Amino acid sequence: MAGPNSLHALIEALRRLPGVGVKSASRMAFHLLQHDREGAQLLSQALGQAATRVRHCSQCNTFTEGEVCDTCANPQRDRSKLCVVETPADQAALERTAAFKGLYFVLMGKLSPLDGIGPKDIGLAKLFERAQDGVVEEVILATNFTAEGEATAHVIGEAMKARGLRVTRLARGVPAGSELEYVDLGTIAHALVDRREK
Repeated sequence: MAGPNSLHALIEALRRLPGVGVKSASRMAFHLLQHDREGAQLLSQALGQAATRVRHCSQCNTFTEGEVCDTCANPQRDRSKLCVVETPADQAALERTAAFKGLYFVLMGKLSPLDGIGPKDIGLAKLFERAQDGVVEEVILATNFTAEGEATAHVIGEAMKARGLRVTRLARGVPAGSELEYVDLGTIAHALVDRREK
């Protein structure tokens, strides 16, 4: 599609979303314009408001519209436990379990030297400051089990231990309801290493 016009601009904007190529972006754009103009307006308004209003929580770095997010502001949360995650989506996943009642720190990324992402890029100084508030006793490392996530957990863990804090890591293991023959070998190996008393 040649020429700088509104339709082309919409398709290019939609292509910025992860996993969306030219065909998918074109399908979405045509659908919105052909079948759902009201939806297009709602999407436009919601994106505009979110881009203008959403910012980072001053305490945990997650997304919020206020100075402090609802989780950090909740007096019922256990302030002695600080769970470190990579993204707000990871935080939301942990919250859905209703198993963790502490507070969070959201890195907004992970260490990846090959991509030029170092400690300053993911706010480690802010994390260390937050963890040394005199209330936090345990730092739970809940970064993903990728090479970068493991490296990030290692760097944070060593720094937290040096500051006298207790450091734990999310356990890895065989998913509930699965059969061993279908589980990948790395998961089985980690489950064996991380085994516990029954």
